[in-house]
Amino acid sequence: MTTQQAPAIQVHGLEKAYKDLRVLRGVDFEVARGSIFALLGSNGAGKTTAVKILSTLLKPDAGTARVNGFDVATQAADVRESISLTGQFAAVDEILSGRENLVLVARLRHLRNPGRIADDLLARFSLTDAGGRKVATYSGGMRRRLDIAMSLIGDPPVIFLDEPTTGLDPQARIEVWQAVKELAANGTTVLLTTQYLDEAEQLADRIAILHEGRILVNGTLDELKRLLPPAKVEYVEKQPTLEDVFLSLVGTKA
Repeated sequence: MTTQQAPAIQVHGLEKAYKDLRVLRGVDFEVARGSIFALLGSNGAGKTTAVKILSTLLKPDAGTARVNGFDVATQAADVRESISLTGQFAAVDEILSGRENLVLVARLRHLRNPGRIADDLLARFSLTDAGGRKVATYSGGMRRRLDIAMSLIGDPPVIFLDEPTTGLDPQARIEVWQAVKELAANGTTVLLTTQYLDEAEQLADRIAILHEGRILVNGTLDELKRLLPPAKVEYVEKQPTLEDVFLSLVGTKA
């Protein structure tokens, strides 16, 4: 199987403990290339620990993991060149403008034409009009979109988003959801951790539920729904959802 045919992420028997606290207890999953995979779980389930291992920030106690064909333990440098990690809080410089943040990262990566790279990403994430403004003036959703844009500099094939909408208001969350969908549409593999059920439902091609360090189920949304008995069908007049009302009033743009 070639690198392009193999899953973008392969995890087998992953374990991690901190003294007597077993955070991961034999985790297994695979992520297909160009897909969105949601690792869904409550706080303390082990989501962030798994992401830290996959991004080479932590070493596992047992098990193996490969990202873009590279072993996280023995080929850490190759893994780092293949990924980008966006944490729970936006890592942007508020003193600089949005464009300056992007240009800075492109220069640090020694890429050609950092200005063009910045302008292309500003356009892609609907931030062109705000590109010259200081990030301190940005809304939460705009900061998060800029943060994700920064993580795409260098075109990494795999991106980890660790609870990307934590603390965001409803409109900002929807903005970030659209940005994540566009990542996968452009061929980027996304591993998303979240504690929000609706977020996993909206975004993921496959969902794994992580609980107390173990994967309880792993499948598509339809496959997970089939685990429960079918609901009784009754005629109910459909009323607008809160999301419908919210979007009709405020729209979808920041």
